[in-house]
Amino acid sequence: MNKFKEIFSSWKLLITVLVIVMISEKIGLLKIPIGSGSIMFLPLLYAMALGLILYLAKPVKWVNKEQTSMADKFIVIGISVFIAKVGVQSGAAIEAVIKAGPALILQELGNLGTILVALPFALLLGFKREAVGMTHSIAREPNVGFIASKYGLDSAEGRGVMIIYIVGTLIGTIFMGVMSSVLASFTPLHPFAIAMATGVGSGSMMAAASAPLVSMFPDMATEITAYAATSNLLSTADGIYMTMFIGLPLCNFLYRKLEPVLGKNRKVKTN
Repeated sequence: MNKFKEIFSSWKLLITVLVIVMISEKIGLLKIPIGSGSIMFLPLLYAMALGLILYLAKPVKWVNKEQTSMADKFIVIGISVFIAKVGVQSGAAIEAVIKAGPALILQELGNLGTILVALPFALLLGFKREAVGMTHSIAREPNVGFIASKYGLDSAEGRGVMIIYIVGTLIGTIFMGVMSSVLASFTPLHPFAIAMATGVGSGSMMAAASAPLVSMFPDMATEITAYAATSNLLSTADGIYMTMFIGLPLCNFLYRKLEPVLGKNRKVKTN
């Protein structure tokens, strides 16, 4: 009962969020052509920027620290609905998973690179348990929901995963678009292999990364799009299981081994 009272007492915050969402959706998707590809700005980016402005500039007095403490709970509710949708899509796509073969399925192991490469750097920079949230995955919506349910978003791990989620939203599409163009232009990798690599579990990143490939190889456009979409679907469907059973346990194991060595006498503040 007390939880319901807390939710209803935050009606001003809910209305503010609704207005922000309506404005962001009204602006819609914006594309800025750059070379053979384009940079895409999604409504999610506008919503984050507007929310940040409202909190820092304080044009709306009721969006304060007390209200933002409730936002963590609302995020968990929203992401829970999203994960339920992912579960339904995963079941519906089981035939596609089987037909895709081992190449598409095993490419999910590539997400473990965020642990093996990024975790040592995060510890060297002085991060503690935040490093686990930051590096256990690429930190998209299902991963944020998983960390929120396991540790809470107000925990060190929760702050870490939200840092990467925000950074990924801001520059992830730009990075993916440039990376796919570079790989296609200067490496012997087949366009289909790069297309499979674009499916990291984020629709916006996949679209930004596959667009340059389609422009560079128009005769393969249909196949590139199909591989990218299938790979992205599989990453969304099985990525959360990879995180639960391999990614996070491996990250915690390496953290226990590396932190005493790389993180010695180092400390950062994330509040």
